[in-house]
Amino acid sequence: VEEFLTGQEASIFVLTDGITITYLPASQDHKKLHDRNRGPNTGGMGAYAPYPTNRRVKNIIEQVIIQPTILSLKDQGIDYKGILYAGIILTSLGPKVLEFNCRFGDPETQAILPIVESDLLESLLAVIDGRLSDVQIKTKNHWSICVVLASGGYPFDYRVGEEIRFKDSLSSKTLVFHAGTKMDDSKLITSSGRVLSVVTTHENLKIAKQKTYEEIKKIHFKGMYYRKDIGNSGMKKMK
Repeated sequence: VEEFLTGQEASIFVLTDGITITYLPASQDHKKLHDRNRGPNTGGMGAYAPYPTNRRVKNIIEQVIIQPTILSLKDQGIDYKGILYAGIILTSLGPKVLEFNCRFGDPETQAILPIVESDLLESLLAVIDGRLSDVQIKTKNHWSICVVLASGGYPFDYRVGEEIRFKDSLSSKTLVFHAGTKMDDSKLITSSGRVLSVVTTHENLKIAKQKTYEEIKKIHFKGMYYRKDIGNSGMKKMK
């Protein structure tokens, strides 16, 4: 029997060379299909970053969860180098661990990397070489919103092969990550459940959300579905 946990979820990402631990911006995934976290679970319908936490919660995550985990791996003779992704739930009794992964997360990574200013490759090479303490990860003072555009019917039976059209030119600052697309002759078509991730950033979270959804209106494929509340929980936390 597992403990029943309630609270807001957050995704914590760190780089480690086995000794030094460097934190990337935290993020919040939106796993439920529909707005207000309703409906079936999915692979993720969007994310925003950074996830706002106070100093006390950050200290608990760092000192009670992340640092002991890295030390425990070392004590077991595991020379762990790379990315560690902790899925955390913020309960009334404090942060609890839901899962660990030794990879980046999707769609959180699409929200996190656009606000990382420093060279990620340099940091990854420092991880391999055991010199992460020499590298500083710098982030922009921006918010990032990532919204996933999914095929109608996802995550159950969904159609593929629908042509993806861009009704207007996207802003040069907008990022579109392809997940379930392919070329069919000269046409870009859908090929999976989660099709595209649309990302914009801004100093203001509300404006970042507004800009992202404005860009989404320029994209169309038959049955296209997406959540319309990505970032709302962050705005509530900021009040």
